[in-house]
Amino acid sequence: MSQSRKRLSTGAMVAIAIALGAIIGAAGIYGKAMSSGNASGPESLASAQCTADPSLLAALKPLAHGEVAAMSVRESASVLPDLSFTSADGTSMQLADFAGQTLLVNLWATWCVPCREEMPALSHLQSELGDDGFKVLAINIDAGDDSKPKAFLGEIGVDNLGLYRDSSMGVFNTLKKQGLAFGLPVTLMVGKDGCLLGAMNGPAEWASDDAKALVTALKAG
Repeated sequence: MSQSRKRLSTGAMVAIAIALGAIIGAAGIYGKAMSSGNASGPESLASAQCTADPSLLAALKPLAHGEVAAMSVRESASVLPDLSFTSADGTSMQLADFAGQTLLVNLWATWCVPCREEMPALSHLQSELGDDGFKVLAINIDAGDDSKPKAFLGEIGVDNLGLYRDSSMGVFNTLKKQGLAFGLPVTLMVGKDGCLLGAMNGPAEWASDDAKALVTALKAG
């Protein structure tokens, strides 16, 4: 097991990482008005419009352990608010643009140390399991232009995740209102219908066997 995996596998590191994500990014995230959230609608998630097979959620629950133990699988699938961001060429996008694919949505920033550490593992996961039915959708929330996140991805040689961005941090603030985000990184499991199946705050070793087993089950749904 690599030193990086050892770091991420400890409960203490997860707790520290979440705290660091919240503290380091506080000026950027919480300093912006909450009106920068990019969705409207009820403050709490609803489940009426989601029809995920209960057997899928039941299959996911026991797989949220080990390296991905922080993933909280929901009791029932829940409607996500519209999350808006841009692609690398500046095209406006929403989660609905990926309808029909299961997604592992990951919010990250260059100032977030655990985000930087888990990015190669997310890239590995995309390389191994990504296809027409599954995608790692990594959304950067750095303020300003794309120079910092683009340079970082170039430095670590990650070129298969694209550069999806929300420099307003509205995606984060929207999820914060829903009680799904309180630090970085934030990771969501989203079904083919765009509904939320699970969420976690903090890093994970996404290249691990535990993560691959969880994602394989997610894809099967």
